[in-house]
Amino acid sequence: MSAPIHIVLAFDDNFWAPAYTVMRSVCLSTHRRKDLVFHLLHMPISDEHRYDLEGIVREFGASLRWYPVADSALFDFFVAELPASAQWPKIVYARMLVADLLPTDIDRVIYLDCDTLVRAPIEKLFDIDLEGRPLGAVRDAIAPFIAARRDMRQNRDIFDPADPYFNSGMLVIDLSQWRELDVKSEIAAIAGKGQMHRLYYDQDMLNLVFRDRWTLLPWRWNTIDAHPAHEALDAAILHYTLKGKPWFLLSGILRRAAYARWYRHVMTNDLFYRFARHRWKRWWLKKLRLAG
Repeated sequence: MSAPIHIVLAFDDNFWAPAYTVMRSVCLSTHRRKDLVFHLLHMPISDEHRYDLEGIVREFGASLRWYPVADSALFDFFVAELPASAQWPKIVYARMLVADLLPTDIDRVIYLDCDTLVRAPIEKLFDIDLEGRPLGAVRDAIAPFIAARRDMRQNRDIFDPADPYFNSGMLVIDLSQWRELDVKSEIAAIAGKGQMHRLYYDQDMLNLVFRDRWTLLPWRWNTIDAHPAHEALDAAILHYTLKGKPWFLLSGILRRAAYARWYRHVMTNDLFYRFARHRWKRWWLKKLRLAG
């Protein structure tokens, strides 16, 4: 029997459909479907959405493991003072706790953001050589600007723009080394310097923690700002960081996102349109609250 392939996602109930799509794209791109173990770090999920997510088990025989972080005192304590916004809710920090939340007998995982789409056998990434380091990642396409900010000067006392800087939307993690590092304490040390309000959420924090101790992986394993031009480059993982998300109804028609039509069929037409109605309803409720 082949060894399991462990993959971590983190999301809330408003992002259940993209989370399902990431998992289904992984399953569709490998023959080792029954070896896949998806570890879902999640905020409260409705019964209907949980049933949708469990479709991965019914269709492919993969395994799901659930981690309701809203019930975790560790998670609550860890994120209490960390910055958040409507676009970046505190669930984004769950990836920093994988070494604490996952069973100790798991040595390696892949973390994937829920705005990604996998097009290559995930085992190739899972088995990639990390060269003895605790983390493998892809350099961010706009790395110098994210790190140094306005005029490449704003955060120069925190980041040197000449240093490599990775995108945190895809991470290959050596959990045993993460446990030895104690990422929680490293983040607490950063907070103690009074720099949190100047950082770009989890990504800046992880780049500070793993400065000089991460392995650069090929760009195709996290193709950032995935737009139609990338369709000719045989990307292994597309990362939809642009505003034109593939789950938007017009993305395929207006060619705003790579493989937008394919993405819809990976999500499945039924779920795609239910997710569109969900987002439309949320938009109107927000408008009504503001009007009130």
